[in-house]
Amino acid sequence: MCGRILADLGADVVKVEPPGGEPDRLQPPFVGDVSNNERSIPWLAANVNKRGVTCDLGSSHGRALFARLAGTARVVVESFAPGRLRELGLEEGLRDTIVVSITPYGQDGPLAGVGGSDLEVTAASGSLWLAGEEGRAPVRTTQPQSPYWSGMYGALGALIALQSPVAQRVDASAQAAMATVHPPAPVWWDIAREEHRRTGPFLLGRSNVGSRFRNLWACADGFVSFAIQGGPIGRHTGRMLAEWMAERGTVPSVIAAIDWDQFDNTTLAQAEVDDLEAAIAPFLRSLTKAEFFDEVVRRKMLGYPVSDASDSLADPQLRARDFWRMLSPADGLPPLPFPGGFALFDGERPAVRRRAPRIGEHNAEIFSEAGVGPEELARLRAEGVV
Repeated sequence: MCGRILADLGADVVKVEPPGGEPDRLQPPFVGDVSNNERSIPWLAANVNKRGVTCDLGSSHGRALFARLAGTARVVVESFAPGRLRELGLEEGLRDTIVVSITPYGQDGPLAGVGGSDLEVTAASGSLWLAGEEGRAPVRTTQPQSPYWSGMYGALGALIALQSPVAQRVDASAQAAMATVHPPAPVWWDIAREEHRRTGPFLLGRSNVGSRFRNLWACADGFVSFAIQGGPIGRHTGRMLAEWMAERGTVPSVIAAIDWDQFDNTTLAQAEVDDLEAAIAPFLRSLTKAEFFDEVVRRKMLGYPVSDASDSLADPQLRARDFWRMLSPADGLPPLPFPGGFALFDGERPAVRRRAPRIGEHNAEIFSEAGVGPEELARLRAEGVV
């Protein structure tokens, strides 16, 4: 993901894999539910805009070839175990190169040499503890998160290092990256010695008396995010909700009785909150996500739909900003909608210039750029180096 971000920004990024391809090429799900090394959706998504080569770093000839290739680069991004480049005898040759190392726990400390999956580093970061329902086991996200957070920080480190004339070493820890997902929790503990707990569908910190406020609600075709809140915008939202209910039929008495100019949610007892939420829930269940959000925007309320993948693809805001691109994920497959660059630069979104590379697709052209002639490349291919 680090390389994907740099490639989106215009860098010429070369993905180095072992001969035969890296294992992530067989990570499901697959385009068209066909399992092969050209159709892994996670792999395709992370490797667009890159060129690709193969090189066996386990052989002396492969390491020499990699050193020649790395000598042409300003940045080398690696996710080996800490010290792996040194063990391979490659670190000395990268003395004048920016090296971005992305590992589970970083380059030093008691866990420096320990491997870790997304689940393990998410758990070690503390963020897993906060996901799920109160009183039940923590719940992991179905889509791994730590590769994207650690890749993002690795790319940020590379961009900062590129501003210096001196070669830098960027050390990105996936555990540390995931700890930034929930910054209030460790600060809360440090200052107040109070531990954040799993809150499930409820908001945190909206009450002076310990009451909980629901933030996720069922609607006609999924879920929406909405809460009873105070302050100017919260009171406006409540007032608009009462008007909306009136327009659609009847305002429940518990809602009609509220003086929204004086409403203060922070002092409501839990029984009062429960009564309000019991009156609101049937109304929200009668609305589709689209109906809910259209009125929220029109009335300038707080609230938003909980989008699934199909909602994101159809989202008018993303379409208006020309976010989606059509790209063939692999040879012989029809073009599919693909996320474009993550930001606009002077009104232009970075292009999706090329699909993810096939295994060794650019061996000839890239190794040629590093000074490897056709005969030498043929020999290396015959030896299984590339």
